[in-house]
Amino acid sequence: MKNLRLSHVYSFVIGAAIMFGMGSLTRDEAQTRGHVYELRIYHASEGKLDVLKNRFREAAIPAFERHNMKPIGFWTPQDDSAGKLIIYILEHPSRPEAMANWAAFNADAVWSKARAESEANGKIVDKVDRYFMDPADFSPIH
Repeated sequence: MKNLRLSHVYSFVIGAAIMFGMGSLTRDEAQTRGHVYELRIYHASEGKLDVLKNRFREAAIPAFERHNMKPIGFWTPQDDSAGKLIIYILEHPSRPEAMANWAAFNADAVWSKARAESEANGKIVDKVDRYFMDPADFSPIH
């Protein structure tokens, strides 16, 4: 039952991303322009979701902007995963640029300092799920 609920979260997030951020491009336009979308799901360590949210607000999002990573949206589930997950989608110009963007992000001195400070009392993320996505041919944005 838990996996079924999480699959509903994934469906909702992708649908919301289409409505609020990706809907302006058709699948062919996205591929022609080379855009790639990255779905990331952060599993917060027990009791650390607020610390993780704060790190996104104060450090990660500004670092994304410095490194050509466009946030489409951020979500937290309402079901039994509430308090444990942050789900978000980034847009990158291309898959190779996504890799370069992440390398630059991880080498960013301001981000590295903020990350270390946020983890001063222990790790705040147990696991990260990551998926690069193209719109399916039956997607509403096709």
